[in-house]
Amino acid sequence: MAERLAKFTSAMDRLYEFDREPVKPDKLQSGGKFAGLFAGEHVAATEFVIGAFFVLHGVTARDLLLGLLIGNVLAVLSWTFICAPIAVRTRLTLYWYLRKIAGPGVTLAYNIANAFLYCILAGAMIAVSATAVGLLLGIDVPALDAVLPSSAGWVIICLALGAAFTAMAILGFEKLSRFAEVVSPWIFVIFVAGAVAVLSKLGVERNLANLWHVASTRVWNGVAAAGQQKFGLWHVLSFAWFCNLAMHVGLSDMALFRYAKKWTYGFYSAFGMFPGHMLAWICSGVMVAAVGREMHPGLMAFEAVGIAGIGAVLLAGWTTANPTLYRAGLALQAVTPNWPRWKITLLAGTATSALACFPVFFLKLLDYVAIYGLVLMPIGAVVFAEHWIFPKLGIEQYRAERRGWAFNWAVLAVWVGTIGVCLMLPIHLYFKWLPGWFIAAGAYTASAALAGERQPGAGRETPQAGEEAG
Repeated sequence: MAERLAKFTSAMDRLYEFDREPVKPDKLQSGGKFAGLFAGEHVAATEFVIGAFFVLHGVTARDLLLGLLIGNVLAVLSWTFICAPIAVRTRLTLYWYLRKIAGPGVTLAYNIANAFLYCILAGAMIAVSATAVGLLLGIDVPALDAVLPSSAGWVIICLALGAAFTAMAILGFEKLSRFAEVVSPWIFVIFVAGAVAVLSKLGVERNLANLWHVASTRVWNGVAAAGQQKFGLWHVLSFAWFCNLAMHVGLSDMALFRYAKKWTYGFYSAFGMFPGHMLAWICSGVMVAAVGREMHPGLMAFEAVGIAGIGAVLLAGWTTANPTLYRAGLALQAVTPNWPRWKITLLAGTATSALACFPVFFLKLLDYVAIYGLVLMPIGAVVFAEHWIFPKLGIEQYRAERRGWAFNWAVLAVWVGTIGVCLMLPIHLYFKWLPGWFIAAGAYTASAALAGERQPGAGRETPQAGEEAG
C-alpha cells in the first residue's frame, strides 16, 4: 500500500506547470487551445444563472442586446490589450510575478484572498451542476432565498461532484484545454436547442413573425421579479465587461496566456464572450421564462431538451470549475513551502466542495462576481502600472525583489485603500470598479514617484525570461 501511494505521489509530482519560473518556449500552445479553453469556460454553468437573472432583474430586450454587445467587446479588448501582453512578456503567473513587485508578504495575503475567492466561484459552479443531478435523482434543490443546504442528498451530490472536478483540475493546463475542446461545442448546441425548443411554449409562431414581440413582452419585459432590483442598459453593459474582471483587468489569466505564442491570442477570448456571455445568456433567459421564472438551471435545461439538458448543465459546471480550481491551486502554490501543485489543488478542491454545499453562493452569483472582481482589481492595476508606466517615467521597477523587502507597503496600502474608496463611492456596485482601477494605478505610481524612486534609466535593464515583443 505504501509503495503504491509513493508511486502515485511521484506521478502527480511530474505534473509540473512552471509554477515558479517562466514557461519554456517548447511548451507554448497553439491558438486553438485558447479558443477551446475560453469556449469551455464561458459557455458554461454561470451562463445558466446569469442569463436567467437578467430576466428576473427586469431587463428589457433592447437593453439586453445592446448592453451585451458593447460589454463583451470591451471584455475581449481587456484580455487582448491588458492581460495577454504582460503574460507573454513575462511568461509568469500573476502570483509569481507579483512577488517581484509586492514582496512575499503582500503576495501571501493576496494569493490567499485570491484562492479563497476562486474557490467560492468554483463552488458555485459545482452547485449549478448539482441542480441537474438533484433533479435526476429527485433531490430537493434549494430555493432562491436559501443560504444553507436543503438536504443531506444535496450535500452528498455537491461533495461527489467536487471530487470529480478537482481530479480534472489537478491534471493541468493541457488536459483542461482538451476537455473543454471536446465538451464545449456540445454544451453550446444544448443552449441553443433548449431556447429554440421552448419558443412555441412562450407563444412564438412557426414563422417567427412575432419573435421580437414575445421576447420583449414575455421574456425581457422590463418587469423585475419580487425582491429583485430592476436593471437597465448600463447594468448589463458593465456586468458583461467586468464579470471576468479578475481574469483580464485583474490579470489572473496571466496563468493561461503565459502559454500563448503571441499577445494577440487575447482575441481568442471572443470564443468565450460571444457564444457564452452573449448567446448563451440570451438562451438561458428564454429557458427561465419558459419555466415560470424559477431559478433552477437543471429544471430549465430538462424542460427544454430532457436528459441531454441534464448532461449539459453537469458538464457546464465542470468546464467552469476546472480552470477556476486550476487558478486557485496556482495562487496557493506561490505561497507554500515548495508543495507540488497537485497537492495544493487537492486542498483547494476539498475546500471548494464544502463551500458548494451552501447554495447562497450561486443564488447570489451576480453580486458575488462584482465583489470578487472589485477585491482583486487593485492588484491588477498595480502590476499594470509597474510593468508599463514605471519604465516610461523612469521609476525603478521590482523594488521588493531588488531590495529584499518582505512587504511593499505601498502596494498593500493601495490595495486596501482602493477597495475602501470604491465601497464608499455613491454608485451601483457594478460601476465601482472602473474609477477604482484608475485610482489604484494613479495612487501607486504617485507613491513611487513621491518616494524619490524616480530615477532616469532605472526601468527594466533586461527583458524578462521568455519575453517576446508585445
